[in-house]
Amino acid sequence: MSLALSTLLYEWRRYMAAVVALAFSGLLVLAQVGMFVGIGKGFTAQIDRARADIMVLGPGAKALFGGPSGLPRRMIPLVYSHPEVTQVAPLDGSGGRFQNILSPEQQAKEEARAKRASKGEKGAGGGTARKTEFVNVTVIDAIPGYVTVPTDYTQSMIEALRRPYAVAVDETALKRLGVKKGDKALYNGKTINIAVVTRGYPNIIQPTLVMSRDTLRMLGEADTGQRVGPLMVEIKDPARAEIVAAQLNKKADGKFRAWTRQELADANSNAMLEDQIIGIMLGFSAFLGLLIGVAITWQTLRGAIMANIKEFASLRALGVSMGDLRNIVMELSFWVGIVGVLAAGLLTWLVSLLAVAGGVPMYFPPTLVIIVAVFLIVIAMLSGFLSLGILKNSQPADLLR
Repeated sequence: MSLALSTLLYEWRRYMAAVVALAFSGLLVLAQVGMFVGIGKGFTAQIDRARADIMVLGPGAKALFGGPSGLPRRMIPLVYSHPEVTQVAPLDGSGGRFQNILSPEQQAKEEARAKRASKGEKGAGGGTARKTEFVNVTVIDAIPGYVTVPTDYTQSMIEALRRPYAVAVDETALKRLGVKKGDKALYNGKTINIAVVTRGYPNIIQPTLVMSRDTLRMLGEADTGQRVGPLMVEIKDPARAEIVAAQLNKKADGKFRAWTRQELADANSNAMLEDQIIGIMLGFSAFLGLLIGVAITWQTLRGAIMANIKEFASLRALGVSMGDLRNIVMELSFWVGIVGVLAAGLLTWLVSLLAVAGGVPMYFPPTLVIIVAVFLIVIAMLSGFLSLGILKNSQPADLLR
């Protein structure tokens, strides 16, 4: 074991402040990245988990929500003409006003509360049973194994959504909408039934309803015009998705662009991070983490080296060169950085568990996790470099005092 690593192991208390500073610097950046990307994943969860191997968007689209993603309806036969394509379905959706319907007991409580409020009685504040929210609507074809149906939808869930005016709501939106499974509600003034409660489709910005294409049509909101939304495409062999997508793009001649599902998911994540406001926030967090990490880690390492200055003087008396002592300090800084990365990973994992419990989606792109890990090690190494000047005090003659 090297001298630097053994020093860190046996005198870990002296370096704990540096490790904690690095851990919280990493958490500051990772938590925001995870939250912003997770919010984007909440919007596209149904698409990411669908059976589609390829997504076809308009020629100017840079992501699912970046640029014109719709395309003419006549493109559907062109995509179908590829011999390896087995299913094609347009992505449809809508949005509107959602209101819950109170039970007789809830209605009676609301009326009693309103009477007390009119009389000016204490404790008669506004009720919370009546909910009104604007919701997003996405569509599936309620057919087992169909391209628009997420892979985690069970047979019973699909059968339930096949019934007219049946909708699905994620469990994280039930309280916000004031409903539970089996309740009736109003969507744009029309009665719908909460038939399915899903798990793993949180959307903290706007609640989402999932319904069948037939239900959307009965509600009078289906897209029947000459343009359709992005096309979801299933092929015979999912392993050939990249090849088939390239062939479709060649056949399209600029009329549309075919993406593999993973390629589109990466583009959606990048589009979220490239947003100007989000980029500024992440940049400020990284700068703040750099300042905090360097300042605390530098002072901690400097104090630890000063505490061990007699040991360094003894090494110099034994013939160890100043260059070797600097290498020991830099190696010590490196190991502090490694421990800080591990601590940051642990804290981020705990925060993600709390976020999931609270219905806040979080996702950590592997590339960004690696960048943050390297960022923390660089902070530690920079702090160690700034601490090298203290080694000048390790004079062997001081041992005789």
